[in-house]
Amino acid sequence: MSYILQVDFKMEGPFGQEMIKEFTDLAISINDEEGLIWKIWTGDSEAKEAGGIYLFETKESACKYLTMYAARLKGFGIEKVNGKIFEVNEGLTSINHGPIK
Repeated sequence: MSYILQVDFKMEGPFGQEMIKEFTDLAISINDEEGLIWKIWTGDSEAKEAGGIYLFETKESACKYLTMYAARLKGFGIEKVNGKIFEVNEGLTSINHGPIK
């Protein structure tokens, strides 16, 4: 069984290509997080929101990452982080070609 972590928060930027330049090292380091299978980075420059969708091997690893990530963002001045963890229904997701592995 795998778990989705959905995270979003308000931020002033950067977005788009500038976000890539600023956060490439961070993106590389996220690959080393325990239980992480993949991450999709999200952003909306008009709404000034960013976040990500993550797939983790276990609920425990998703919870641990969310706790660490919220603390990291707080250090950057981002006080409110929305995070939700969902169990993946692998049977139905595979019908719709969801990347669950």
